[in-house]
Amino acid sequence: MTAGPAYAALAADLRRRILAGEYRPGDRLPVEPEMCARYGVSRSTVREALRLLASQHLVTTVRGVAGGTFVAHPRPEQLSEHLATGLGLLAGTAQVSVDQLLEIRELLEVPAAGLAATRRDEADLAALRAALFDPAAVDPAEIYEPNRHFHAVLLRAAGNPLLEVVARPVFGVLNERFLRENAPPRFWHRVDADHREILARVEAGDERGARAAARAHLGHLRSTYLSIDSADRAEG
Repeated sequence: MTAGPAYAALAADLRRRILAGEYRPGDRLPVEPEMCARYGVSRSTVREALRLLASQHLVTTVRGVAGGTFVAHPRPEQLSEHLATGLGLLAGTAQVSVDQLLEIRELLEVPAAGLAATRRDEADLAALRAALFDPAAVDPAEIYEPNRHFHAVLLRAAGNPLLEVVARPVFGVLNERFLRENAPPRFWHRVDADHREILARVEAGDERGARAAARAHLGHLRSTYLSIDSADRAEG
């Protein structure tokens, strides 16, 4: 096991086994006495290790006769939350720039728009239409949510759940950190026009056009993000 506190070393070994597939989602971990004997640690050490793994959403504990500690079934939203936390911390340092975050969005969301054009069904199209919003009719303090929702629906329409897991945190960090209540009203009218163009391309099943519309949209966003970032740094 790794160096450090005994509970951390035990948690690291169990985490490695879970990630390696030795323990799969739904599997019951060995009971406390067995782990104590196998690793040469106390019950309190085992319990601390399991609490650490539970805080990382890797295991769940069930009480009762048929209970025990089980490997958790992963949920995409939990993975996104962990990634968003790390990205948010990095974005507050000089290690990751706004430009780099936008570059990642382009690498993920432009192909996703193309996939959405070829894979979407009527339910996806209905959800995308419902996600459009009129900037003039939405309170600027509340406009972030409908904007986020449109992109979430577009990613979902691409038919690959991993895209949403990875792309949603990048989108969230950029918008939470820079756009929320900072963007000028004209910005949201540009966003609305871009969303409608992306939807039109997806509705038409136009993969190349959807990719081009998504790329253009991110290009339109870039100058606003960079301007807000520059102003924030000047104030800091």
